[in-house]
Amino acid sequence: MRLRDHPIFANLDAGLLQHVEAQARLMELPAGQQVFRPGDSCQGLPMVLKGSVRVQMTGSSGHEIVLYRIGDDDVCTLSIGCLMAGRGYRAEAIVEVPTTVVVLPYGLFDELMANSSPFRRQIMTAYGERLDTLMMLVEEIAFQRMDVRLTEWLRAHAKSSPLSMTHQDLAVELGTAREVVSRLLKDFEREGWIRLARGRIEILGDGPVRAAV
Repeated sequence: MRLRDHPIFANLDAGLLQHVEAQARLMELPAGQQVFRPGDSCQGLPMVLKGSVRVQMTGSSGHEIVLYRIGDDDVCTLSIGCLMAGRGYRAEAIVEVPTTVVVLPYGLFDELMANSSPFRRQIMTAYGERLDTLMMLVEEIAFQRMDVRLTEWLRAHAKSSPLSMTHQDLAVELGTAREVVSRLLKDFEREGWIRLARGRIEILGDGPVRAAV
C-alpha cells in the first residue's frame, strides 16, 4: 500500500504529494496495539490505508462505548479535532486487525490545511460525516430503549452469525453494562431467535418487532 492511495490525497498536485511523502510516516500496526489513550497529546493525523482501528471511551461509571471505527481509506476524525483545538485525546484507539497507517505530523497537517484547498475539503468532509454518525449514536443512547438497540445491532450483524464475542464485548459496542446485555440476551434466547454459548452468539432469525419507545 502507498501513501498516495489514500483518498485524502486524491486531488493533491504532484509536487505537494511528493512533499507529503517525504514527511509522512507509513506504519504497520499489529492487532491489539494501542494507538493513543486519554490524556495523550496529538502528535499527528493517523489515516488507515487498510485494516481497522477501534476508537472507544470509558465513562466515569467505568462503562465503555465504541465511538467509531477507522477502516480502509478512512481517517481518525478525533485526531482532526485534537489537532485543530490543540487538546489531548479523551478516548483511546486500539488496533483490531493488522493495519497499515499513514501518519501526518502536526506541522505537515497544519501546512496542508493552510495551503491546500483540496486537502482541507477532504478533511472537513470526513469530519462532518463522522459528526453525523456520532450524533446518531447520541440519539440512540438518549432516546432508544436498550432492548431495541440490541435487537437492531444483532439484526445488522446477522450475516456474520455466529458471532465470536463476549457479553462484555457487546456491552462496549452499545455503551452499557455487561449485566444489562446478559439479561437481554437471555430474554432473546428464551424467545428462540438467538442461541448462546461461551464467547459465541448465534442469530437464528430476525427477532420480534420491538417498539422504539
